[in-house]
Amino acid sequence: MNKIIFSIAAFMLTISILSSCKQDKKLPFYGERHAETSTDADGVEKVDTVYQTIPSWSFLNQDSVITTNKVTDGKVYVADFFFTSCTTICPTMHRNLMTVYNDFKTNPDVMFVSHTIDFKYDKPSVLKKYAQKLGVDGAKWQFLYGSKDSVYTLAEKNYLVAVGEDSTAKDGYIHQGYLVLIDKDRRIRGAYDGTKTDQVEQLKKDIPVLLAEYKK
Repeated sequence: MNKIIFSIAAFMLTISILSSCKQDKKLPFYGERHAETSTDADGVEKVDTVYQTIPSWSFLNQDSVITTNKVTDGKVYVADFFFTSCTTICPTMHRNLMTVYNDFKTNPDVMFVSHTIDFKYDKPSVLKKYAQKLGVDGAKWQFLYGSKDSVYTLAEKNYLVAVGEDSTAKDGYIHQGYLVLIDKDRRIRGAYDGTKTDQVEQLKKDIPVLLAEYKK
């Protein structure tokens, strides 16, 4: 529980930083970073900043097909963590995300990835029915199933989103409703509360800003 509280606090801090950068044309970077020194062909040393990146992953999607990070490599994508039987924040979060999906569904450089945290019930067939009910068809929005350890580690260590089982919670799980914006190099560039319309609208504005970085 302390880890979850820490994760929430960390996100509140980064969102504060994000808000202060809204006037910039370039989105901020989230997570850890370090300096890396390299030498070019002329023997000149240069220092580059290396940012936290999302590692390679492999899960089953809603079509029971093994799906890896290759489907999102080279694309801007929005990721979130949810479960199909959630009666609290998930319905609102995905209704709002659906509006983002509709805005960018014809853009080949944008994708959506939703990881279920319910490793007991949300098998691919369940995810398929959920996607159909939501109105999603095709490969642009992937609904992914994996083991508890693989998904929870990815959420907390890499996407910086708190998730967990909790017998005292209404639906047996707790998680944050963040929509995490990832750039084409797998770096975290934004986090938005999917239950809040104003933050979802900001996500819609930030996606084109992020895409524009790769046109320069």
